[in-house]
Amino acid sequence: MYAKKIRNIVLELVHGDIVDIKADALVNAANNELWMGAGVAGAIKRAGGAEIEQEAMKKGPITIGSSIETRAGKLACRYIIHAAVMGRDLNTNADYVKKATRSSLELANKLGLVSIAFPALGTGVGAFPIEECAKIMIDEIVDFDMEGDRVIQRVYLVLFSPAAFNVFEKFYRKIKV
Repeated sequence: MYAKKIRNIVLELVHGDIVDIKADALVNAANNELWMGAGVAGAIKRAGGAEIEQEAMKKGPITIGSSIETRAGKLACRYIIHAAVMGRDLNTNADYVKKATRSSLELANKLGLVSIAFPALGTGVGAFPIEECAKIMIDEIVDFDMEGDRVIQRVYLVLFSPAAFNVFEKFYRKIKV
């Protein structure tokens, strides 16, 4: 685990399961229809309950790249932020990853949340390259923090596999503060 203060936000890199993170919100790498199948969505649904998916689907479909919040069911966090990083076809790209990261940060800030935890968006079911994801997400978080004062104080990047953690660590170490 690593922690680095950028401007106002401490960016923390964590190897583990996102459902175990103590944050105000967990980000779900969602499809724009907001049904929860495999990957991070499946883990959140299993740990938090089917009511998360039911509430999300009532708010969908949403534009790819945008985000909505739901209650967190049985999870310890306050919200699940569903970031539509892919469409119904489960394909994603760099633009979708960037927009989904940004919209999640903006929504968390609007909700007055102090902490938010992200998985590697689009790299599981969406099969997006982990190296490109790491660079995009870290750059977007840094840019978001540098743009002005934020309510958010801590952002977790939670990587389930050691290989994904190692890739994110490489880009994390390049952050200039």
